[in-house]
Amino acid sequence: MNASMNMSMTGTDAAAHSHIFLGEGHDKNERRTWLVIGLCGFMMVAEIAGGMAFGSIALIADGLHMSTHAGALLLAALAYTYARKRAGDPDFTFGTGKFGDLAGFTSAIILAMIALLIAYESVSRLFAPVTIHFAEAIPIACVGLAVNIASAWLLSGGGHHHHGHGHADSGHAPGGHDHGAHDHDAAHAIATDAGVAVLEVFEDGVPPRFRLRAATGPALTAPATAVETVRPDGSRQLFAMADRGGYLESIEEIPEPHAFTAQVRIGGRDHAVVFTEHEHADAAAHRDNNMRAAVIHVMADAAVSVLVITGLVLARSFGWLWMDPLAGIVGAAVIASWSYGLIRDTGAILLDMTPDRAMAQRMRETIEADGDRLTDLHLWRLGPGHLGAIVSVSTAKPRGPDYYRRLLDRFRSLSHVTVEIEPR
Repeated sequence: MNASMNMSMTGTDAAAHSHIFLGEGHDKNERRTWLVIGLCGFMMVAEIAGGMAFGSIALIADGLHMSTHAGALLLAALAYTYARKRAGDPDFTFGTGKFGDLAGFTSAIILAMIALLIAYESVSRLFAPVTIHFAEAIPIACVGLAVNIASAWLLSGGGHHHHGHGHADSGHAPGGHDHGAHDHDAAHAIATDAGVAVLEVFEDGVPPRFRLRAATGPALTAPATAVETVRPDGSRQLFAMADRGGYLESIEEIPEPHAFTAQVRIGGRDHAVVFTEHEHADAAAHRDNNMRAAVIHVMADAAVSVLVITGLVLARSFGWLWMDPLAGIVGAAVIASWSYGLIRDTGAILLDMTPDRAMAQRMRETIEADGDRLTDLHLWRLGPGHLGAIVSVSTAKPRGPDYYRRLLDRFRSLSHVTVEIEPR
């Protein structure tokens, strides 16, 4: 029987058993959603009260429509609140990070039903046109569009976009080095007898090379300076430096991965600098699907409002009464498309599908690089920006869980990892 050792870990030892996997902007998104609900609720009351006071059934109908809009957003807000309040509840084995995905999936189902209702009503009106009160309908549609634009603006943070980790989406100039979903340590300061030097891996649109400059003290000279990398497997590489005017740059490119100890020789003395490389999961793993669902509700309403206004104006100007139901059919198709995408993505998360196959492959390559064999790997999403993993490793070497923990530290999106070792 093979002995096994299990280890549960997170990114830091202090939080080794934390199961709080909420998104980075959870609290802000919760406040924004409640704010938009307040706006929609105010408009709902105003439209219904105005319709009753002035005898406008169209105004009352739009007020009731606004109530369904507020109800959908209420679902998102309650999911945020519940997930936050129960984040530390031990009854939730892997925390409450998926509540947003559950709410997003539910919202997507509601959107699909709305699309079907709009399509049914629109097709019915194609065959049985109804009288349209243009004087009331067009202004109400414009008011609805304004509310939806304001709601989208508020949900997006008032124009301040949050990019999260962003590395998965970042690009580089053509011909440069594409570091993909990686990042590495910032510049390292090195204290020398003559002053402070700064060493960094520079790759902004160019192949990665070492750059070394003097922050304080005399300028560095290329003949007296060199960098040698020592990788975890013991391999070494010496990099000669060239003067680029104001800084020194390695002549050779730095091969992947950028995880090594750099021995920097300055003034006849060696200084050790440790570089660690980090990888982030695909951007979809960081997406807040609860906020995404709320935004889609708002954008769907806005799209329908634009189509309705266009259809009403053309119908009034040219007598094309069929334009109004046609606009409804197009709007239903747009909403159905958005709904499908949301159902597909949130459903995959709720069923624990692998969120990033490329990352899973990189994890396998990292563990098997030194002769070990990965016999089992489970990778799933715990919440926005948080992934869980279970890895089973077969090895003939006397290695404990801490060794594999260090290997997997580069994958910054891993928030809860269990390592099982099977000695060979």
